Amino acid sequence: MFKDRTEAGQRLGTKLLRFKAQNPCVLALPRGGVPVGLEVAIMLDAPLDLIIVRKLGAPWQPELAIGAIVDGDPPQVVLNKDIIAQLGVSPEEIETVKKRQLAEIARRRATYLADRPRVQIEGRTAIIVDDGIATGATIRAAILATRAAHPRKIVLAVPVAPTDTVAMLSREADEVVCLETHDDFAALSLYYMDFRQLEDDEMRGLLARAPHAPPLPVTKH
Repeated sequence: MFKDRTEAGQRLGTKLLRFKAQNPCVLALPRGGVPVGLEVAIMLDAPLDLIIVRKLGAPWQPELAIGAIVDGDPPQVVLNKDIIAQLGVSPEEIETVKKRQLAEIARRRATYLADRPRVQIEGRTAIIVDDGIATGATIRAAILATRAAHPRKIVLAVPVAPTDTVAMLSREADEVVCLETHDDFAALSLYYMDFRQLEDDEMRGLLARAPHAPPLPVTKH
């Protein structure tokens, strides 16, 4: 078991030190990924940013995901075309759901980061960090969206995850660094002694401690 997310981040950061010379940036999934990502960013002296993923729910059944939208400039959308076709969801309905979730993404970014500029991803080694993985759907959307920003390399880094999920995500990321994998994966909270919910003030405090670095100049493709 990990004592808490801070300890997990410190242990993860040790495994990621070999990327320090690759001008990395750390992209943490809120909320649980932020304290883990902060420790990684400090150890690598890398800028920390958020990557916010919101589920796109079916208009009349919000708990059923028809895709996901990921924070970015521009935001990236991942759609499950099979489910959309099966349910007969129209483009207009998808657009309405997208706008609602984009507003929530903007609210969260403003709440946690105020006016802090986005970290430049292009040309860097982008390290995506969370406090663990269950099904991998959210992380997969984050990887696909990060790929669109033209990083040099994508590294997925988590303390704990199911063995089969890590195998699946290894085909999406360039490299996966996971401290513990389990064939019989239980609830994520069972792998931490302290797995409490983080409040907004705590999030702001953690992000205020994150290293800052000048962005790379944008290169034309």
